[in-house]
Amino acid sequence: RIPSMADDVDDDSGYRWESSFERTWEVLIEDEQGSLKSTVDELQRARKRRIIDRKSNVRLGLMRHMYIIVDMSSAITIIDLKPNRLAATMKLLEEFITEYFDQNPISQLGVIITRNKRAEKLTDIGGNPRRHVMALQQAACRPCIGEPSLQNSLELASQTLRHVPSHASREILVIYASLTSCDPSDIHTTVKNLVDDNIRCSAIGLSAEMYILKKLASETGGSYRVILDEHHYKELLTHNIVPPVATEKLGASLIRMGFPEYRTNSHPSMCQCHLDSKVVKSFSTTGYFCPQCKAKYCELPIECRICGLSLVSAPHLARSYQHLFPLEEFQEVTLDNAEKEKFKCCHGCTQDLADVAYRCNKCQNYFCNSCDLLMHESLQTCSGCSSTEQ
Repeated sequence: RIPSMADDVDDDSGYRWESSFERTWEVLIEDEQGSLKSTVDELQRARKRRIIDRKSNVRLGLMRHMYIIVDMSSAITIIDLKPNRLAATMKLLEEFITEYFDQNPISQLGVIITRNKRAEKLTDIGGNPRRHVMALQQAACRPCIGEPSLQNSLELASQTLRHVPSHASREILVIYASLTSCDPSDIHTTVKNLVDDNIRCSAIGLSAEMYILKKLASETGGSYRVILDEHHYKELLTHNIVPPVATEKLGASLIRMGFPEYRTNSHPSMCQCHLDSKVVKSFSTTGYFCPQCKAKYCELPIECRICGLSLVSAPHLARSYQHLFPLEEFQEVTLDNAEKEKFKCCHGCTQDLADVAYRCNKCQNYFCNSCDLLMHESLQTCSGCSSTEQ
């Protein structure tokens, strides 16, 4: 009997992304008591390994200027991710941009797309995540056609990044779906110029490994990985949220910063960041005013176009210090029956502790896996130490 195409469709070994549903329950495994907590804890431990790998007592580039280059050629429409590469990429990039500004409040970001052998700048370098997310959503509604141009995209990003002050970290993150690139000249010259301009390039491949992306990342000090699935895709993006270790070329100097006041005027005016805009909505009566030249801006952080002063808010600056002084790793301990009677619940959420708990070396309080992950990923402070401080 000759096998037919219908047999391939009914076969359980068919492509996972082409099936009508996902067997998400197969990931969960019950323990001897019929609980799923052990499986959930194991998934959280995998996230914690990434936090443990962070280096402490090193110089970091906290003031980051990053361009995200997104390949929106015809290769982004392939359906090896659910429902396709484009939809999965847009969803993960929205989460990445939000988390990027949450963890790097004094950093800035811009978006570039490449399709049909051209590169297009969607957004300039700025600190407003909503503007970048909205621009990506609008670009996703347009047709994804032709081949990408890696060289044109890198040149477009470097035109802005090479003028960034030497004390700021210059970065490019490439999301590449195609296996080809249509470039106007020698791309190796572009890579050399990026090295000379101290621009760090990282890449995430959605297809097979490409030599030029591997060389681009290795020579500029970045990283290059190829995704395995959507979960791995998200992990690779998360690696780019933490500020990179500063290189020897990164300048060290005192930086003058201004803390602008948010005021409301009686008459509407246009802010400096929307002078080129033709939209009437750009006029408003509120905004942030530079303490040095009184220029108006609608978002922070930003560099004043008039006097060149870096404008930030005090909470932004304080939150950036979490990467310089990360919370120490909690000690993983296995509780015996006597300790379970003494420490029945987690000090953070008051839930019952499992057989494995995490103890702070300073306050000696015990925490569950979820609270330990929350404090090391987001809070960057121990709730037990904070509650006992005089």
